[in-house]
Parts: sequence; structure tokens; C-alpha cells
Amino acid sequence: MSAPSDPATAAGQAPAPAAAPAASSSSGLTFKLHPLVIVNVSDHHTRVKAQAACSGDSSSSSGAAAAQPPRVFGCVIGVQRGRTVEIFNSFELVLDPVSGTLDRAFLEKKQELYKKVFPDFYVLGWYSTGSDVQDTDMQIHKALMDVNESPVYLLLNPAINLSQKDLPVTIYESELHVIDGSPQLIFVRSNYTIETVEAERISVDHVAHLKPSDGGSAATQLAAHLTGIHSAIKMLNSRVRVIHQYLVAMQKGDIPVDNSLLRQVSSLVRRLPAMESQKFQDDFLMEYNDTLLMTYLAMFTNCSSTMNELVEKINTSYERPATRRGGRGAFM
Repeated sequence: MSAPSDPATAAGQAPAPAAAPAASSSSGLTFKLHPLVIVNVSDHHTRVKAQAACSGDSSSSSGAAAAQPPRVFGCVIGVQRGRTVEIFNSFELVLDPVSGTLDRAFLEKKQELYKKVFPDFYVLGWYSTGSDVQDTDMQIHKALMDVNESPVYLLLNPAINLSQKDLPVTIYESELHVIDGSPQLIFVRSNYTIETVEAERISVDHVAHLKPSDGGSAATQLAAHLTGIHSAIKMLNSRVRVIHQYLVAMQKGDIPVDNSLLRQVSSLVRRLPAMESQKFQDDFLMEYNDTLLMTYLAMFTNCSSTMNELVEKINTSYERPATRRGGRGAFM
């Protein structure tokens, strides 16, 4: 989706960024961002950039505007529990390339579809790409205030910076400040953390380990995946061992008793599923035996194939011409 045009862009100049946002927000909200949102925004930007390169739209623009990467826009959805805002997913928005106005019918249709699948999710705000906030961003932000009275703005910088270790993602909130005697709505930066669930971890790991076009194999990908799982289990085991050692030392009296920590450990243990039932033991043994059987079958098949190749080589080596009288035939 191309960015809405403005007079500066039409004149061949790069759009000027809006006023610099404040250092941090004072709302006290805690933002949790899921990796799926970052993957969606990156995919959206890549597709639009590739389509623009194929269609040759950038060649018809001015030199300064053509150097600017195409901007994309969309909505972010999730839930808010108290002071914690969790951004789970996102979808694209349709903007008029001339006026920069939102396609309200498309937005309402998307909301309706997502409500059927995720009834607890609602529109938290919107996203875009770029190195900094632009003047036109506030117009889109205000247009979404009838959907969410306090939307958030997620900005992804698609420029590659090898020296940067942090994610090029910034989350902004809007606050009303008095500037030059008049109240104005400005963007202020907010802190966030990355929240990952198991399904997303597997998906993101799959995307990160896609088979390259110039090599690689499925076995290599499987080995990398199993190595990651082994590292995660090893880390979990080490942390459980630390907690166990701490509790044993507390029981012996080597360290003072901390009731708040004991309550946290008790709450953590209660979350673990109970796996001591007879049904679980039967199911586990059945799955274990099936796995062993499949392993043995694979070994037998591999051994039979190797023996077959060896027999063929021996038969080929001991073959004699058929016209020789009294000659030996095949060894086997």
C-alpha cells in the first residue's frame, strides 16, 4: 500500500517528520508484543515493496520520493487486561493514495471477520513502517479514534542496521499537550516487552529456518529444530534444579524462609498438569513402545537395503560369460 501523498511529496521533497515524541509515556500502561505482529508487518512491507518494483511505479516518481521505501498501514488487535495491553495479531488497512483516508467498509468487514474467530480481540491501534513519525500519521491516528478512543501506534523501521541489536520497533501512544497555548495531540514513546507462546515460537522458528534456495536439507532443519528444543529443555531443567536446591537449603535452615517466594513456587507447581494417573502411564508406555517399534523397523529396513546392495555387488563381481562351458554361474 503506497503512502498517502502530501504537498511536500508532490513537490519532490521527502515528507518532514512530525514533532519529536516525548521520551516516554506517562499513562503507566504495559505493552506486550507478540512476534506474529512483527512477522505480519515485515511480510506486508516486503510484498508491497516487491509489487512496487515489479510494476515500475517507483520509476515514475521523483528521485527523492523513489528513494523512500513504500510505507504500509494496518491495524493491530489484541486484549487489554487492566493496565496491561497485549498485542496478538494484525491485519492490513486500505488507504486512499490521494487523500490518505481509510476505507471504513474494509475496516468494518475485517473487524467482523476477526470477531467471529477471536471474539475477545478488538482493535488496539494501527501500525506503519518508516524511520520516524510523519505528519500524516496523526491524521490516520485520529481517524481510528472512533474505533478505539486511545489507539496505539506501532512503527517498524524496515531499514537494515547491522550495528543495531534491538528490534527496530517502536510503540507510541497519543497524549494531549499544550503547545503555544493550544492543546495538541502528539505521539509519546512507550516501553514494551516481547511475549511468546509455544505455537508462535514454533512458527517463528520455522520462518527463521526456512530452507535456503542455494542449499540445505530437511534433515538440517530438523536437526536445528531438535537442537533448539533440547536447549530449551536443558534450560528448564537447570532452572528447576536451582529452585529445588533453594527449597532444600530453606528446609535445612541454611537460608531464611521467604513466604512470598514459597507462595510463588506453590502457584507455579499447581499450574503443572498431574501426570501420575494410571491412564497416563498406559498411554505413555504405548507411545513409547510404538516409537521403539518404528525405530527398530527403520533399522531393519536400512540393514536389509544395505545387505541387498552388498549381494548385488558380489553377484556382479562373480559373474562369468554364459558361453564358457562348465563355468560357474552367479555366486548367489
